[in-house]
Amino acid sequence: MTGILWNLGAFLLALGILIAVHEYGHFWVARRCGVYVEKFSIGFGKALWRKVGKDGTEYTLAMIPLGGYVKMLDERVEPVESDRRHMAFNNKTLWQRSAIVAAGPLANFVFAIFAYWVVYLIGVPAVKPVIGEIAPQSIAAEAGIESGMELKTISGIKTAEWESVNMAMISHIGDDEMVVTVAESGTSYEVEKYLDLSNWSFDPESERVLTTLGITPYSPKITLVISQLVEDGAAISAGLRLNDEIIAIDGESVTEWQQVVDAVRSHPQQVLAMDVLRDGESVTLSLTPEAKPEGEELVGYAGFAPKVDPWPESYRINLQYGPIEAVGKAAEKTWQLVTLTFDMVTKLVTGDVAMKNLSGPISIAKGAGMTADYGVVYFLGFLALISVNLGIVNLLPLPVLDGGHLMFFAIEAVTRRPVSERVQDIGYRVGSAILVALMAVALFNDFTRL
Repeated sequence: MTGILWNLGAFLLALGILIAVHEYGHFWVARRCGVYVEKFSIGFGKALWRKVGKDGTEYTLAMIPLGGYVKMLDERVEPVESDRRHMAFNNKTLWQRSAIVAAGPLANFVFAIFAYWVVYLIGVPAVKPVIGEIAPQSIAAEAGIESGMELKTISGIKTAEWESVNMAMISHIGDDEMVVTVAESGTSYEVEKYLDLSNWSFDPESERVLTTLGITPYSPKITLVISQLVEDGAAISAGLRLNDEIIAIDGESVTEWQQVVDAVRSHPQQVLAMDVLRDGESVTLSLTPEAKPEGEELVGYAGFAPKVDPWPESYRINLQYGPIEAVGKAAEKTWQLVTLTFDMVTKLVTGDVAMKNLSGPISIAKGAGMTADYGVVYFLGFLALISVNLGIVNLLPLPVLDGGHLMFFAIEAVTRRPVSERVQDIGYRVGSAILVALMAVALFNDFTRL
C-alpha cells in the first residue's frame, strides 16, 4: 500500500509540474501577444484553491489533476465588449495565434533541456558501453562486433553510456539496417559495423533490445565469496559466514554464481548440502531456503549475496559538466529524445511498433515512483522524458490537440480564410474519439502488466 501511495504521489507531482509548464507556455506567449487571459487552471473540476491576480487572471488549482487549460478572451466562445475586442484571441494575426498554440509543446521541450541541464550540473555516474559477450550466430556477431569493443555511436548518435545505446537502438524498430561505430578493444581506433535488421524480431514489452541483437554488456565478475548476509535469514541459520566461498551444492561443483541462484530458487523449503571453503578448509552445511511467492509459484530465498569485483576505473564515467557546456549536452539529449519519440509515434501509426507497447498513466506512475526512489537526478531525467513525450503528442494533427489547431492554421494560411466552424466541429469529434480509443488501449495495456 505504501508503494502505491508513493507512486501516486510521485505521479501527481510529475504531472502537476509538466501540466504547469505546458499551460504556462500558452499563457506567457498569449500575454506577450496582447491576449487577455481570463483563467489559468491546473486540473479540472472543482477548485481546491483560487486567486485573482493583479492582472485580472484567475489562477486555479482544481481537483482532477489530469490536465489543465488557459481560458482566453475569445468572441467564438462568448460576446466581447467592443473596447476589448483587440484583446480577443480570435482577433489576433495568424502568426500570433499559431505562436500561442505552439508555445505549449515548445515549453515542454525547453523544460526538458532545463531538467537535463540540472542533471548534468549535478552529475550522473555511468559506465562506458563496453561489450562483455556476443552470442554466436547473432545479428551482432554476423556484423563482426566482438567482445571488448566499445559502442561509440548508433547511426550517428553519440552513445557515452548504456542508456543512450538502448534509446538509439530502440529507435531502429522496423528498420532494415543499423550503423554502429565501435572502438577496438584497448584502442581509440574506430570502425563502422553494419547490422542487418531485416530478420530482427524485438518486443519491447518482454525483451531487452541488446539481448535480441546478441549483445551482453560488460559487467564485473561475480565471485562465489559471500559478502552480505540477511539478518535472521536462511543462510545465517545454516551457519554460513561472511567470506565463505561456495564450492559445491549437493555434491555438484559450482563455478558460477548463477548456479547458486538457480539451485536456491528451485529448492524452496528443501534441504541443500552446501560445501564452502572457510579459512582454507572445506566445510559442509545444510541450507534450507525460505519460500517466497513470485507470480503463481514459490521460489527459494536464502538471504545472502556475493562479492562482486569492482568496475575498472577506465570504464567508469561521471556525466558532469560546467554551466555552459551542460546547456549543449542537455539540448543534445533532448533532441535525441524528440527524434526517438517522433520515430516511435510514426512506427506506432505504420504498425512497425505494436499497440500493446502503448503505455498509460499506471505505467507512468510506476516510472515516477521508481525514479523518485533513486533520487532527484533520476526523477529529473524521468520528467524530461515525459515532458518530451507530452510535447510530441500535443503536436499530433488531431483537432483536440495543439497540433490539430496548428493544422487548421496551416490550412488558413494556404486558403486565406479560417476553416469553417462545421469542419472544425467534425474534426474535434473525430479527434476526441481517436484519443479516447488510444487512452482505452493504453489503460488496457497497463492493467495487463499489473
